[in-house]
Amino acid sequence: MNRWLIPLLLLALLLLSAISLLAGTIWLSPAETLAALLNPGPDLIELAITEVRLPRLVLALLVGGILGLSGAVLQGLLRNPLAEPGLLGVSSGASLGAVIALYYGFAAGFTLATPLFALLGALSTISIALLLSRSGGTLSLILAGVAVSTIASAGVSLALNLAPNPFAAYEIMTWLMGSLSDRSWEHVALAAPFILLGGLLLLLTAPALDALTLGERQAESLGVDLGRTRLLALFGTALGVGAATAVTGAIVFVGLVAPHLVRPLVRHQPGAVLVPAGLVGAIIVLAADIATRLLRVGPEIKLGVFISVIGAPFFLWLVLHLRKTSP
Repeated sequence: MNRWLIPLLLLALLLLSAISLLAGTIWLSPAETLAALLNPGPDLIELAITEVRLPRLVLALLVGGILGLSGAVLQGLLRNPLAEPGLLGVSSGASLGAVIALYYGFAAGFTLATPLFALLGALSTISIALLLSRSGGTLSLILAGVAVSTIASAGVSLALNLAPNPFAAYEIMTWLMGSLSDRSWEHVALAAPFILLGGLLLLLTAPALDALTLGERQAESLGVDLGRTRLLALFGTALGVGAATAVTGAIVFVGLVAPHLVRPLVRHQPGAVLVPAGLVGAIIVLAADIATRLLRVGPEIKLGVFISVIGAPFFLWLVLHLRKTSP
């Protein structure tokens, strides 16, 4: 692996983090931002930094990091270059949980009801997918994930179709678009423990992912416990991505794109992709969040929509590239 890769990615992340604190409807100077960070107080500028932009920055780093990391792990585990968290129903399950909270009014009575229901939905869908595929292999897991994801997506569509009023439908659609705006330290406190624990579980799969490049039987002959590896990958994804989706809404393509951007730089070694993919995922989400604040074309473009617009052409290129390189 290029020894300069991670330091360069960290430097890029640091620069984007500084821009994130400065950028907005009102641009702040570096001196004002530094003063607000060192001496937080009740002034408007200090509150804008510590209570609005800083939690938004922290969430962007956490969410982007776990999406990139989980995508790299799932692509290595399933040996499928198109694998990402949505393939196993994590994102759809979290979306369904959030929609239930919004549809039945739980969100109106309890601020954190939406992210809590979303997290529960993600854990439920990944558990069902794991149970359905417990006696099968990789293909069985993929098919189970697609089935559960389809059912969860149908539930979301049904809720939109039966929404009691236009305001409920609008609230559901707004959440599904994905955004980091109006997020507070409460959302950070809810998501961070699950994201960090999920990330740790995912990082533990690195040695097994390297062995899996030889095939499942060869990996088992080398002492790899495939059942343990699968559990670590799936529940790490459910915890991390479920918590991320719970507080930001659905953000797609990051888990798909990030691993592909760094894989050639680490000689296509699955275990070595994990940390750089997490950093690239954080860079993508943070850069996209800054862009949504700077682009003024009417209402603020939602983060999930912006990333989808950028990610869709990459996905098309990837499909065409795989078609050319496949035997």
